[in-house]
Amino acid sequence: MAINVLLVGSGGREHALAWKLAQSPELGTLHAAPGNPGIAEHASLVSLDIADHAAVAGFCRDHDIGLVVVGPEAPLVAGLADALAEAGVPVFGPSAAAAQLEGSKGFTKDLCARHDIPTARYRRFTDAASAREYVEAGGVPVVIKADGLAAGKGVTVAMTRDEALKAIDACFAGEFGAAGAELVVEAFLEGEEASLFCICDGERAVFFGTAQDHKRAFDRDRGPNTGGMGAYSPALPMTEAVTARVMREIIEPTLAGMKDAGTPFRGVLYAGLMLTEEGPQLIEYNVRFGDPECQVLMPRLKSDLLPILLASARGDLSGIVPEWSNERALTVVMATDGYPGTYVTGTEIRSLPKPTDDALIFHAGTAVRDGRLVAVGGRVLDVTATGASVREAARRAYDLLEKVEWDEGFWRSDIGHRAIMTEPN
Repeated sequence: MAINVLLVGSGGREHALAWKLAQSPELGTLHAAPGNPGIAEHASLVSLDIADHAAVAGFCRDHDIGLVVVGPEAPLVAGLADALAEAGVPVFGPSAAAAQLEGSKGFTKDLCARHDIPTARYRRFTDAASAREYVEAGGVPVVIKADGLAAGKGVTVAMTRDEALKAIDACFAGEFGAAGAELVVEAFLEGEEASLFCICDGERAVFFGTAQDHKRAFDRDRGPNTGGMGAYSPALPMTEAVTARVMREIIEPTLAGMKDAGTPFRGVLYAGLMLTEEGPQLIEYNVRFGDPECQVLMPRLKSDLLPILLASARGDLSGIVPEWSNERALTVVMATDGYPGTYVTGTEIRSLPKPTDDALIFHAGTAVRDGRLVAVGGRVLDVTATGASVREAARRAYDLLEKVEWDEGFWRSDIGHRAIMTEPN
């Protein structure tokens, strides 16, 4: 029987999920709330207040929804999965208690400490004076993190004392709202960053690919941190041996610890890693697909996505073995001038090129106004391509990007640069 699905979210991650879900032979009707113009090519857009859990559950009942897929983290931390589960609606995503793995940096660090999961040493603080004193005594470099959800912008890698103290003061002055009511000060780790994804059912973790993101706004990893300016998959540093070690030393103890605490984790577990000389260490967890990492995972996934997500929601991933393409995938984010700072919305995207078999565009921050496609976010489009190598995928992505007619955007010209320099020719 065909399964009707409600997809929650409106960004590039959700467009990639909609694109992949729409290919499933098991799909009935795909609804999206609120969606975007790109998602509308694959789904029926609906106006729903996602914060009104009763309204979402009512929509699911009225439209015979067999699975809700929650894209962003905020609804999960707010307990949407709990409300849907109580209403008898299968949902892909963790409970509010399990979503603390992303909702609270301190929660995750404490879990790591209890279960000997490798991560940077840390301290938690609820006032600026104590945090400043700790940094003054310990020295720099150091990492300052707002404890709660800060849209990917609550982290400062402070290389100087002044940077560290300024980040502490900004956090407690309310720059990140409630997310900064507490902060975590971590030791600085040296190495290369990479991300690993797993689909979980409360007990099992099924490996679901790797990626490498580019956080800095400008070429050569300069400028402020962003939500992500591009990514490629699979991540070259994540060899088979490194991946096995991450699963054994980080993912499996996390799932066991969450289950023992009475908060079993279901959904996608996204581990941000630092590959140090001593081995992989956990930087942080996210409890949803990465954005823009999802945009490079979905084009590589050969398996039908829908039954995988449904198996996780039902709590039984036994027998699930995702199949992946051997090709590389790479995405370049086109962002509005000024991002991640102040930027103007409503600028017109005059024309988008047609997708090809190996290159397409995911909408991240777009809307249709008066019949015109306009940019309404900081990150606006994700130009994505596949190829036999990272170099080939990059060439195809940038070739397609050059055909986009939008004057007010910018992008990095070096996505995948580390991999391109090191991959075999």
